[in-house]
Amino acid sequence: MTVKLREVGEGDLPIFFDHQLEPEATRMAAFLPRDWEAFQTHWKGILGDETVVARTILHCGQVVGNIVSFVQSGEREVGYWLGQAYWGQGLATQALAAFLGEVEERPLYAHAAKHNPASLRVLEKCGFRVVGEDPAFSTVGVERIDGLILRLDARL
Repeated sequence: MTVKLREVGEGDLPIFFDHQLEPEATRMAAFLPRDWEAFQTHWKGILGDETVVARTILHCGQVVGNIVSFVQSGEREVGYWLGQAYWGQGLATQALAAFLGEVEERPLYAHAAKHNPASLRVLEKCGFRVVGEDPAFSTVGVERIDGLILRLDARL
């Protein structure tokens, strides 16, 4: 495996910030980028919440992204974000597979924009299955973005 996960460090945040500014990444994820202050506030909340599991994704010693698990509406979810330079190399799939060994709670949910086939493929390779649609997945400006709900059930 070429990917390693570790605890998120303060020095990782500027890299994560730059990743979420990438126009194609924000389009695929269907999220508007945050300014630095809002970004720091967001991550302070993530890192200060003991129910959240957050990891930095490393490849060849470089920070390439992050992966988190959190509880929303009573369900444990997973989400990840890799810098665009690291797409298409199997790193997201490797990171998610490793992370699923740490976060053992099932079922585990994920939401992805319908127009993001790469993320949907990553989730499906790791055992997630589409279980529904999320018509209110995101709103970017005045555009409503449809999403899919995926679930990973307990291993047999």
